[in-house]
Amino acid sequence: MSSADLRRLDREIRQTAKKLEAVRRGELWPLNGRERRALARAVAGGAYRTLRGRGAGRAEQRIESTGSAAEMRLSAELTALHGERQRLITEAARARAAKKSSGWW
Repeated sequence: MSSADLRRLDREIRQTAKKLEAVRRGELWPLNGRERRALARAVAGGAYRTLRGRGAGRAEQRIESTGSAAEMRLSAELTALHGERQRLITEAARARAAKKSSGWW
């Protein structure tokens, strides 16, 4: 394991955490294309129904579910990155221990 790998993972963890916080605040920039399209469809459908004088409850639910799906996706990504970082650290510790125990002194 090199420290470059750890730095890269740390940077990705920071970026993903920043994206997760942005999604929780309701910002749109961290969403992927699929989520953006779903959100745009829900907003357009809700606006149309509101314009016609009907309720937009279902559209609001879709907007909320899209946001929660993005939040779950980013949380899972963050968990996977933390797991990968821990695996790299454990692997390096094992390599150091094996190197120490293989010495004759």
